[in-house]
Amino acid sequence: MVPVGLERRLPWVFLLVCVLGLGGLAFSQDAAPADSKPDPAKSDQAKPDPTSAASDSKSESADNGSDKDDAKNAATASKAATETDPLKRPISDKQKKQNSKAMKVELSKTYRKWLDEDVRWIISDEERAAFKQLSNDEERDNFIEAFWQRRDPTPDTAENEFKEEHYRRMAYANEHFAAGIPGWKTDRGHMYIAFGPPDEIDSHPSGGSYERPMDEGGGETSTYPFEDWRYRYIEGIGQEVIIEFVDTCMCGDYHMTMDRSEKDALLYTPNGGLTLQEQLGRASKVDRFTHGGIERLGTGPNVNLMPFDVRADFVKVTGDTVLVPVTVQVKNRDVTFVNKDGVQRGTVNIFGRVTTLSGRIAQTFEDTVQQDIPAELLPKVAENSSVYWKALPLRPGRYRFDIVVKDVNGDRVGTWSRGVQVPDFADDRLEVSSLILADQMEPVAAKNVGTGSFVIGTTKVRPRVPPGDGKPVSFKRNQKLNFWMQVYNLSVDDKTHKPSATVEYDVVNATTNKAVIHTLESTDQMGNIGDQVTLQKTLSAANLDPGVYRLQIKVNDKISKQTVDPSVTFAVE
Repeated sequence: MVPVGLERRLPWVFLLVCVLGLGGLAFSQDAAPADSKPDPAKSDQAKPDPTSAASDSKSESADNGSDKDDAKNAATASKAATETDPLKRPISDKQKKQNSKAMKVELSKTYRKWLDEDVRWIISDEERAAFKQLSNDEERDNFIEAFWQRRDPTPDTAENEFKEEHYRRMAYANEHFAAGIPGWKTDRGHMYIAFGPPDEIDSHPSGGSYERPMDEGGGETSTYPFEDWRYRYIEGIGQEVIIEFVDTCMCGDYHMTMDRSEKDALLYTPNGGLTLQEQLGRASKVDRFTHGGIERLGTGPNVNLMPFDVRADFVKVTGDTVLVPVTVQVKNRDVTFVNKDGVQRGTVNIFGRVTTLSGRIAQTFEDTVQQDIPAELLPKVAENSSVYWKALPLRPGRYRFDIVVKDVNGDRVGTWSRGVQVPDFADDRLEVSSLILADQMEPVAAKNVGTGSFVIGTTKVRPRVPPGDGKPVSFKRNQKLNFWMQVYNLSVDDKTHKPSATVEYDVVNATTNKAVIHTLESTDQMGNIGDQVTLQKTLSAANLDPGVYRLQIKVNDKISKQTVDPSVTFAVE
């Protein structure tokens, strides 16, 4: 693949190579003509004189020795010439193979550059996977040609406007966005190449004084250099897309961020850059770091936050799909209940959106959740919590989760935003799902397998969600403590077609760091299992004294010699 502009110079380069090549051949022919003929005059002079036969006869014996020496010298000279001239040097079969391999490596670098640089930001995952499956250069050349043809807006003309615009964007990115690395590699270069020039840029190249908009909390602060790129519309993403880039090192390296507070140079300065609510004493700057969201923005005016907690788990479905169950937990005391036919009814709206780093929407969900409680029981259940569960299939990668919960009967709205890394459960190493502590765990009927709230496979697992203040989940002593986890990619013995692994369970007192419960089991005891196994156990919290504990599970694959040891902390009240 040749960048635009260079392909116009190719005929001159080709001509130069041809001229140099032909000149070399001409020089070789002048030095040692392959089809030279003897000169007739010289040939006549070389004929023997019949009158001197005797003398010639006498000299023949002496000349034989001279001829042998000449032949030996000629062979030596030929060998020396062969050793010094690489074009005449004989090449072994091994060397030929090495040269062929080296040539393939050089060619593959060209195609790797096309894949990893030229079209890195515009090629689809399916196209990338298909390209990697090609076996020879002819197929790759045909693929590249078809790649550009599919994107050509005017296929009936010689010009490919898409290709020309693409390389123009790359050249622009390299010229304007380089920061220790080529401009096409930077976040701004990525966005420019993928989506083109933005419709509007709000640039603050020197940072400095900044009046926050109300949705960022209001008030004045000082910022690092930053830019907001606004696109009126991006196909597949939506309208009014704003992408923020921040130069926190003040070195020209603007990186894309989901956290609008990252540009705040006074974020970690006590009493510096306060929001309006913080200036009025209605909020504390410390609150920005305790709500658990990805953004550390202060509370804006006229916003009555509704607290809630969120938990995301990860369960392997296929090689490139991960099930991400999202659990939202709201305390009943934070919900406004109204009388409805003698029953107290609380209603909340839950909206969620999952986006990629480039802003593409991967998943959305929206539900209304109601809870009816008899009026006489409302005071007793006020400290209990209600939970909502949504399972999202996602591909491995990094996403932004935005969840909004609104109290329908009140005026409170709460938001939760966080970057989430969906793991890649690689097939070549021992992996585990999330280790889930659950207050409910039970098998489901065959007709309900894989469907319904809190159902993972054949089991209903309702997670206990930890609070946003960093404390562990807690269980009362009259409750059951359940845990669930899956193990992936256990090695299977070629002869028995079964795995061979041990699983150790330890419940450790976090204060004394001593194990109070220890159990060991083997895959031999688990029945007919393959390379995947589900671990689920139930403990009685009554067997544990009040305190904080750590559940540790160690899986040891005896065949692959790999181990995994996830753990989770919980409290008993």
